Amino acid sequence: MKFTIQRESLIRPLQIVSGVVERRQTLPILSNILVKIEDSRLHMTATDLEVEMSIQLNLVDQKKGEPGEITIPARKFMDICKALPDGVDINLTIDGDRAIVRAGKSRFVLSTLPPDDFPGIDANKDILEFSMPQIELKQAIERTQFAMAHQDVRYYLNGMLLEISSNALRLVATDGHRLALCDHSFESPQNESQQVIVPRKGVMEIARLLEDTDSIAKIQMGSNYIRVTTDGVTFTSKLIDGRFPDYQNVLPEGGDKIVICNKSELKQALSRVSILSNEKYRGVRLQFSNGLLRIFAHNPEQEEAEEEVVVEYSGANLEIGFNVTYLMDAVSACTTENVSLSLSDANSCCMIQPQSDSGCKYVVMPMRL
Repeated sequence: MKFTIQRESLIRPLQIVSGVVERRQTLPILSNILVKIEDSRLHMTATDLEVEMSIQLNLVDQKKGEPGEITIPARKFMDICKALPDGVDINLTIDGDRAIVRAGKSRFVLSTLPPDDFPGIDANKDILEFSMPQIELKQAIERTQFAMAHQDVRYYLNGMLLEISSNALRLVATDGHRLALCDHSFESPQNESQQVIVPRKGVMEIARLLEDTDSIAKIQMGSNYIRVTTDGVTFTSKLIDGRFPDYQNVLPEGGDKIVICNKSELKQALSRVSILSNEKYRGVRLQFSNGLLRIFAHNPEQEEAEEEVVVEYSGANLEIGFNVTYLMDAVSACTTENVSLSLSDANSCCMIQPQSDSGCKYVVMPMRL
C-alpha cells in the first residue's frame, strides 16, 4: 500500500479523525488509525470502542495510490504532518510491519499493527433515517449540551436525549439540577415518537463535526447506535442503554411571576457578582421587586457583591437563590436580545426562555442560601 497527498489536504481530515483517539488506551490498536486505499480513495478511521470517526479523501493523482490497508499511530502521524512545512507532498509506503513517511527531505519510520485487529462498532439495521441542514443541528446541540451531566452515577444523564416525532426533533439534557430543551421543526419520516440517548462524547464529536453551513447532514439511528454523515465524513456512536427521566414533569407550569430582562445586561451582572460567590456552591440571591432585580453574592471570607438590573416586572416581591453558573449558562444559550424568566415562589424552579421564542427552554432548580 502507498499513497501521496498534499499536506494541506490531509491536515484537517486527520485532525477530525484523530479527535476521537484517547491518549490512554487499554488496547494498543486503539491508539492507531486505520488507513486504507481503495478505488483511488484514502479512508481513515479511528475509534475508542464507543465512538468511531471515518473520513474519505479523493486522491487527485490515481497513479500515486496503491490499494491496501494498515494501522498507524494517530498522534505521532498527526504531529509529523503538522510539523512539516506548507505545500509539501506527503508520501506513505508500507515496508513489512513499518510505515515510511517521506516529505521533502524528511523521512520517518512508524510502527504499525495489523488492520484485521482494528475493531469496529457493530451498526445493525437502521430503524430511522432523516436529514437536516448542518447548521440547524449544530445550533440545537450547542443550545442544549451544556446541561449534560459529567461522570454521574446515573449514567443515562451523561448524555443527551434525542426525541424524534412526526414533525420535530427535540434535544433534552439534564444533570438533575438543571435542564435544557430545544425543539426544531422539520418533516420527519417517523409517525411515532422515538427516543435515544447519545453519550456525552458522541454529542461533543457531532457538534465538532458539523459546520455552519446549509449543507445536509444525514442521521441514521438504530437500536444501539447513531450515525451522522456529512461531506465525506461518517461519525458513529453507541447509544446509552437506559431510560431517560420524564423531563415533562420537570417543566414548570403556571409560573405567575414573569420577568423580562435584557440578556446582555443580566449576563454581565451575573458574571460580575459570581466573582465573589462561594467557589464551591456558586450560590447567588435574586431579589425581584417592581421594575428591579437585585443580585447578591457572598463567600466564607465575608466578601460581598451586589448588582442591580432594570427589568420588566410588576408582581409581588420575591427572593430566591440559584447556582450562578447554571443561570449564566442558560442565559448565554438564549439567542434573543431579551430573555424571559418565569417563577412561582422561592421553592420552585425557574424557567428561562428567549423572549418570543418557545423553541428553547431552560429550567434551573433553586438552592437554599
